[in-house]
Amino acid sequence: MKRPSGESRTAAIAQRDSMSAQGELDGYARRSKRQGDTPCARDSATVGVRPQAAKSRGEKDKPGKGASTDRPAETVYGALDLGTNNCRLLVARPSRRGFFVIDAFSRIIRLGEGLIGSGRLSDQAIDRTIDALKVCAEKMSRRGVSRSRLIATEACRIAANREDFLDRIRRETGLQIEIVSQETEAKLAVSGCSSLIDPNSDWALIFDIGGGSSELIWLDLAQVKRRWRGSLTDRMDVQDCIAAWTSLPIGVVNLAERHGGRDISADAYEAMVQEVTKAIEGFEAKHNFKERIAEGGAHFLGTSGTVTTIAGVHLKLPFYERSRVDGCWLSADEARAVSMDLSAMSYADRVAQPCIGQERADLVLAGCAILEALFRMWPCERVRVADRGLREGILATLMAEDGHEGRVRRRRRRRRRGNGASHSTSTN
Repeated sequence: MKRPSGESRTAAIAQRDSMSAQGELDGYARRSKRQGDTPCARDSATVGVRPQAAKSRGEKDKPGKGASTDRPAETVYGALDLGTNNCRLLVARPSRRGFFVIDAFSRIIRLGEGLIGSGRLSDQAIDRTIDALKVCAEKMSRRGVSRSRLIATEACRIAANREDFLDRIRRETGLQIEIVSQETEAKLAVSGCSSLIDPNSDWALIFDIGGGSSELIWLDLAQVKRRWRGSLTDRMDVQDCIAAWTSLPIGVVNLAERHGGRDISADAYEAMVQEVTKAIEGFEAKHNFKERIAEGGAHFLGTSGTVTTIAGVHLKLPFYERSRVDGCWLSADEARAVSMDLSAMSYADRVAQPCIGQERADLVLAGCAILEALFRMWPCERVRVADRGLREGILATLMAEDGHEGRVRRRRRRRRRGNGASHSTSTN
């Protein structure tokens, strides 16, 4: 069988990246038309928007003739999440209800491949990651990003050669990557998917099943009954509802490396579930959430490739559609049924699933095992699916720091006063 040339492989990767970015942008756009609580509500994500040129430090915007001098120039923001398995980027501008996504990127890079055994990021994984980050740097430059936060999580937290890796990123891409703490990662995940919280629930477990770690955050919603929207204020306020959180050193990559990913027996699958169960027993013993949620009024909210994959398979999508997956509800029985079906499939059959493919086929069962452990520990009847998370939390935090929520409110008040004056004049 003839192997594809390097040029052909590069072209294939570029095409896949383009399709992935376009699919994510389309997902934001279609979902925006259907409901008003999304990050880019009442806006539509667009491709080919000509960005405002990035400004050098000290350079000020010069208002045009007749322009309001108290209106700040529109800033373009960037948020990058460099995880153990994926490299993801969002580029956005502030909008009336949060932010408006103008570009996106996602690529599976498997940065943490082999990390558990060696304690180091491998040369091959670093090369793959640098290639992806070069694409991100180009997109941010082309879109005129002038405010950004670029974070790395578990793989970089534990790798012995992390500083050498970050130095190489700076040299070859110009990007400054920040390794964030587990607590920061948990808070960003909460802010990123706040608008999907059920306002009628007393408790919610937000879980982010990553490649090298899994963050679990219990929210106490009983004291703050409100409809959580995608506004910057809500995204910050929801952090006050955090009752407890933990970060497990278990993700789909390292769990699959320990137990296998391609050919998984029923015993191996159960062993994965038991490993995760033991890891969360101490957290439950300390906080006793099982008793707190016994009367109902609790739901899961999952933000990870695992739960979005399960949703796509459950919905029998011919290809992954963010607009149909993000925000959908699954019963616990439906989610567990998909996990059981996938665990009974061969590796080839999982590859053939359109919402899984070759890149996730050897990792999805590890994710299913983590989710199964959560269901066993905390019996909840429903799980909501979030195709959003750290990047959205980063964008919300940056924009809130810059006071965009207040600016939007002031503009609304000015428009209302202006409309009122106009109406009064026309009726006299």
